Amino acid sequence: MRLPSALAADDGQCVAVVGAGGKKTTLYRLGRMLDRAVVTATVRIPIFDDQVARVVVTDDPVSAVDAHETGGDADGWPLGLVPERERDDRYRGYDRAVVDDLAATHDGPVLVKADGARTRLLKAPDEREPRIPQSADTVLPIASARVVGKPLSDEWVHRPERVAAVADVDLGDEIDAETVARVLASPDGGLKSVPDDAQVVAVVNMVDDDERRAVGERIAADVLARTDRVDRVVLTQLIDPDPVVAVFE
Repeated sequence: MRLPSALAADDGQCVAVVGAGGKKTTLYRLGRMLDRAVVTATVRIPIFDDQVARVVVTDDPVSAVDAHETGGDADGWPLGLVPERERDDRYRGYDRAVVDDLAATHDGPVLVKADGARTRLLKAPDEREPRIPQSADTVLPIASARVVGKPLSDEWVHRPERVAAVADVDLGDEIDAETVARVLASPDGGLKSVPDDAQVVAVVNMVDDDERRAVGERIAADVLARTDRVDRVVLTQLIDPDPVVAVFE
């Protein structure tokens, strides 16, 4: 199965990515695979000019898309849109309402980084997170299979105290598949702030060998047993030419 189909990210969808362990890679791969894709964010995002055809810094992304389309640059996709370059290494993200307006007017896919994780492998959101636009058709909560076996600490986990609370474990405990599943399936974890009518596809990334595939399969089974809010769980190795490892429903 192709990655866009597996992730319910077909043409015209607004897709929000949250969690840790592959958000940006997911956005950029989908952006290259889908026609007329826009890549944007509601949170800070590292400089990504080399991942898209062009980045436009603008307070008016709707007009920017219109100008880009009427400019006749057929090869100018995916298009990156951000409101401000905050520092040398990152852009700011838009307010969610701005992304809602963009999704309502652009008839191609809008791919949104809606959470931050500081390159960790697992996270649970705090009270201000995530920043999912209401227009999101699909939400992708992501975790890395590589976190299993690691200690629940700041080295591997963003907001480890929140993960401990959500998964009912202690700081410093060894993370197992059940811990990851509890976070992905929790209304205070991977399902937090998901719009009522959005599809949810949980993603277990970095499944790069048989051992991690077995871990991913345990996570997937546990997630689907815990909640019917998750439509499917997809195991991925996003840096691989064929990134979809398995799909569970």
